[in-house]
Amino acid sequence: MNLSSPSQVKAWCAENGFRPNKTLGQNFLVDRNTLSAIADAAFEGLGDPTGKRVLEVGPGLGALTEQLLARGAVVTAVEKDPVLAERLWKALGSPPSLETVAGDALAFVERGCRGKEFDIMASNLPYQCGTRILIELASSRRIPSMTVMVQTEVAERLAAREGSKTRGLAGVLAQLDYDVKILRKVPPTCFWPRPSVGSSVVRLDRHFRNEWLGDEGRKMFRTIVRRAFAQRRKQLGNSLKDLVKSTARAEELSNEEWVNLTKGLMEHEDT
Repeated sequence: MNLSSPSQVKAWCAENGFRPNKTLGQNFLVDRNTLSAIADAAFEGLGDPTGKRVLEVGPGLGALTEQLLARGAVVTAVEKDPVLAERLWKALGSPPSLETVAGDALAFVERGCRGKEFDIMASNLPYQCGTRILIELASSRRIPSMTVMVQTEVAERLAAREGSKTRGLAGVLAQLDYDVKILRKVPPTCFWPRPSVGSSVVRLDRHFRNEWLGDEGRKMFRTIVRRAFAQRRKQLGNSLKDLVKSTARAEELSNEEWVNLTKGLMEHEDT
């Protein structure tokens, strides 16, 4: 089956009595150019992709998986839908470089990816839980580079800088340890079934500017940022009145300023 052919994907679903599940975010990417672009972007700057260990969340029918394998990668694909999980390995020719994990991807990530190490993540993330999965992985700092497809609204929040209307908790948490860049927008016509919103490809690359924070510093960082954005219309002096005095609002602070605020609170606790 040509996984980038909408007619063939529809035919397979009809023949097998399979209906894409909206709850699981099953909108299959069926545009070959976009699939190839995601795979190329995932490996860009990382040298020869042969043997690179890749985590893929929500492989669906395996269109992106096929692209990753074709470049010589070793792929661990986590699929929640039991029908698709059972089908994937054999449907792609039983490749020795593919491992299929049947189950919930968020649980897989929260449990430390079963101790597996990955060089990159490349995924067309499920709409419903994609942000949570991505933030969990970013917080764990397990994967050096992540190239994913998400809703455009989510991509803009992840990449938003201080002062932006789209600046929010997800972006601040992701940018603590990753540089975030939107690579391209993908229209709904590239999917089947066609979603009601546009999508974007975003890449997160690990940086080490805040390595000195350590686990305790990161815990404090997440605590104060979450408290501030829970009451984002309030000035920080009101939302964090027991921690800081400021007339700024949460979305106005850069990540560097959030880190400096965390540093000041850590030093205060030590005195």
